[in-house]
Amino acid sequence: MKVKSFEKPENKAAELTVEISAEEFEKAVNQAFAKNKGKISIPGFRKGHAPRKMLENMYGENVFYDDAIEILYPQAFDFAYDQEKFQIVGQPGIRDVRYPEAGGAEIVFQFWLYPTIKVEGYKGLSAPKAAVRVLKKDVDDEVERVAERNAREQRVDREAKNGDIANIDFVGTVGGKTFEGGSAEHYDLKLGSGMFIPGFEDQVVGLKAGEKRELHVTFPEQYTEDLAGKDAVFTVTVNEVKERIKPEIDDEFAKDVSEFDTLEEYKNSVKEKLTEDRKAAAQEQFENDILEKVTGLVEGFIPEVMYDERVETMINNYDYRLQEQGLNVTSYLEMLGMTMDQFANNLHPTAVRDVKLDLAFEAIARQENITVTDEEVTAEFDRLAELYGTKAEDLRKSLGDDAARRQLTIKKAHELVIDAAVVEKKAAKKDEDKEDGKEEKKED
Repeated sequence: MKVKSFEKPENKAAELTVEISAEEFEKAVNQAFAKNKGKISIPGFRKGHAPRKMLENMYGENVFYDDAIEILYPQAFDFAYDQEKFQIVGQPGIRDVRYPEAGGAEIVFQFWLYPTIKVEGYKGLSAPKAAVRVLKKDVDDEVERVAERNAREQRVDREAKNGDIANIDFVGTVGGKTFEGGSAEHYDLKLGSGMFIPGFEDQVVGLKAGEKRELHVTFPEQYTEDLAGKDAVFTVTVNEVKERIKPEIDDEFAKDVSEFDTLEEYKNSVKEKLTEDRKAAAQEQFENDILEKVTGLVEGFIPEVMYDERVETMINNYDYRLQEQGLNVTSYLEMLGMTMDQFANNLHPTAVRDVKLDLAFEAIARQENITVTDEEVTAEFDRLAELYGTKAEDLRKSLGDDAARRQLTIKKAHELVIDAAVVEKKAAKKDEDKEDGKEEKKED
């Protein structure tokens, strides 16, 4: 074999031509003949015993050529790969096959080369960063939400009102006929939650335990196709009415819901937690804004197949997570009324961003001479093994050192860019956020 030519036009697929010698091609044709002769019947010969020459005379000299090329093309591409040391994106295809008069064959491969891109100006990128403010009202609201979650339910002998839990039996009909999902028994419905069809909960308000009522509602236009916009009648029986009684927000409440002995200590811990959460959210948004700017610095052609492969990977990962819940991506999309093509189109912008960032950080790592040691690779597999509850050696076999080294390199380049980023300064202004006569804490 010999690489005859290797064309790498800008912004187009590469073409590589490999020459197959007459001897190599003849050997492959013989292999193709041996593979297929048992399928061919010739009068006067037992099945599979007709000579190759006779088959070629009957069906043409090139009868086994396609199968011979199928045998040869993996060997030819591997040979060229070893000779030229290129990096490919996606799978190679065969653009053409030629058979010179002197014998042998020429296979013309077509494929995309891994892009080499440029990134400049990645140090000192700037973006705004939200100031972290936690007001007394924020703390009180969070404590109130915890109290709401810890409310107890108590049966009451009165008319139901918004905020109550009504335990109901109901049967729904459209045009006098019941429909799937339109009936239930002993269903706990929180009135005012908006969980049911508009108008349903409002008509349960005012009923007492033991009372029965017909509710007239109309399904929204955005509902399922078979019910959208249709009028329905629900026969509802109230089994019981329960009110939610929130605990008093005092020291005893603090002891029940936290490790603290006093309400003041508990509120201080809530404020600290809210502050840390908002700091993390502000930092995440800041980093996302910086990364968006990094994608804008990418210079160079990126084959569309790289985006397609990333979308496919995202779909496979999504499917894997759904399988852990007893679903799969196909059934999930059917539930959403979405096609696979629509789902892929929705993922495409994220795939473009992720591919550009990976290429950008690889380029930055080259420019900054970033390296990853064997010890760091080992530590990464140990970390992943602990995270996923498996053995490091098993992960290493399945993922490989090169993949881990690449991800660690990208991570280091990412950290370099973020560490060098700058928070945009805002124009100074008077503090206006005060409550109870005290200025609230502001942190970057």
